[in-house]
Amino acid sequence: MPFETSFIYFPSRLLEVTPADFGLAFEEVYLAAEDGVRIHAWRLPLPSPRFTILFAHGNAGNISHRLDRARLMGSRLAAEVFLFDYRGYGRSEGRPDEGGTYRDARAAYLYLTETRGVPPDRLVLFGESLGSAVVLDLALERAARALVLESPFTSIPDMARLVLPWLPLSALLQTRYDNLAKVGGLKVPLLVLHGDRDEVVPFAQGQRVFEAAPEPKRFHRIAGAGHNDTYLRGGEAYWAVLDEFLRQGPLAAEGRS
Repeated sequence: MPFETSFIYFPSRLLEVTPADFGLAFEEVYLAAEDGVRIHAWRLPLPSPRFTILFAHGNAGNISHRLDRARLMGSRLAAEVFLFDYRGYGRSEGRPDEGGTYRDARAAYLYLTETRGVPPDRLVLFGESLGSAVVLDLALERAARALVLESPFTSIPDMARLVLPWLPLSALLQTRYDNLAKVGGLKVPLLVLHGDRDEVVPFAQGQRVFEAAPEPKRFHRIAGAGHNDTYLRGGEAYWAVLDEFLRQGPLAAEGRS
């Protein structure tokens, strides 16, 4: 397991900036996951938000590295954003593993819906890269307005075959994050965003996840975008697609691509 987790997770403990550095109002939050692990989060409130976005980040860094995007989500989508760090990342306790990341996301969801009273029909689950697997698992068991997966992969074994094709790792890995097997069980509207020059997760993997999902769903190809510059390369079209999809909610699902 130590080698396996080092292949999948690249956490940083240092919070390089805070929302205050961006001039953002924020609330610092600590949550207790089901197994007692203490999780750190930031809530970025707005006076009258249209939506609340529960943001699950990728496998490297921590929530401080997602503040620029969170700031834009607030201004471009009129959305309150809730950023949480998985166990082992930033100020969150513990060490990351697949089951732990799912528990961390459930703790964030319960905080928003029960403590903050956010109605599920105003709650958007947004995951980038590794976070796409985390929020997909959450969406299978909890109600939400919509699910947004950015740069989703099919599974960890598929990624292992891609990154280390000469090693027979895929059959030995305990960590699965099997998006392709799970996505067929979705019952919420789905938007998949993927850069067509993604150098980490192949564009084709995002397409396969989308194709396996039930309606209602929508796919948006981000021309020229790699893995980490989607919202920058995507320009106005990126924000327009997100805004339209979230405004329409369940009606966002016309299977357009």
